[in-house]
Amino acid sequence: SEVAHPHRPPVTPPPPKVRQIASWLLRHPTSLDTEEQATLAGIRAACHHLAALPAHATEFAEMMAGRRGQQLNVWIAAVAADDQPDLHSFTAGIKHDHDAVLNGLTLPHTSGAIEGRPNHIKINKRQGHGRAKLDLFRERDLLTT
Repeated sequence: SEVAHPHRPPVTPPPPKVRQIASWLLRHPTSLDTEEQATLAGIRAACHHLAALPAHATEFAEMMAGRRGQQLNVWIAAVAADDQPDLHSFTAGIKHDHDAVLNGLTLPHTSGAIEGRPNHIKINKRQGHGRAKLDLFRERDLLTT
């Protein structure tokens, strides 16, 4: 067993991983426990970039969920006013395909059914790779649709 030495400072826990911090930022604050909230508050205090980032991410998520595409340009302007380099590259991509993003955030139509079929075929192909010939692949594809 290890005995604490009076001359050594206590071992501090390692800082949270970037992925963990991102998870905390993207979750609703009430879903975080007290320790997570305290750690996140300390991280936000140390890094000014993280002060506005969760609000922007939440606003965009709410805009997507509520199909409120009419707020897109206001959101882009708010992000441009902040010092958020990662969000600036994200908004640059949105500006590049502005009409498509606006339609995706506004219209009730989706390409999910169209995208689902090729995905289904790719999954079957991967599962049978190296083990199945075309006739077995075709039969399996027809039986699982």
